[in-house]
Amino acid sequence: MKSVFLIAHAIILVASTISAAHALNFKSVGETPAILYDAPSEKGLRIFVAPRGMPVEVVLTYGEWSKIRDAAGTLTWIRSNALNDRHNVVVNVANAKIHSMANEQSPIVFTADKHVLLELEEPASSGWVKVKHQSGQTGYVKNADIWGD
Repeated sequence: MKSVFLIAHAIILVASTISAAHALNFKSVGETPAILYDAPSEKGLRIFVAPRGMPVEVVLTYGEWSKIRDAAGTLTWIRSNALNDRHNVVVNVANAKIHSMANEQSPIVFTADKHVLLELEEPASSGWVKVKHQSGQTGYVKNADIWGD
């Protein structure tokens, strides 16, 4: 009986570890643009200058560096202090419709073109997320129309 309890406990522990390991960690580039490198060092090759507010997925943190994935799926390195906890998303379709409520029948509050940054107001629920435009307008957009949530 004791061995059954230990096995069950081990299975729960492994399952919770796997679940936590797969949780996505999104952050945004801070108030100033940041250089992205091919290695966790300023001696590495400079790949790109990320604009302020750009959403990224933090894949790994190594000392003062974070390995990140951008909306295109590219993996690069950035100084961890160049990131902040603000949660922005980027529109990934030609004309995203932002609705007043989380359903297609609700009125459209505004539209956003591809690559427009929006601030995440509320996490995904039933395929929709609440977002805020820099103008202050808020609404709900389909989860499939954005990246970074």
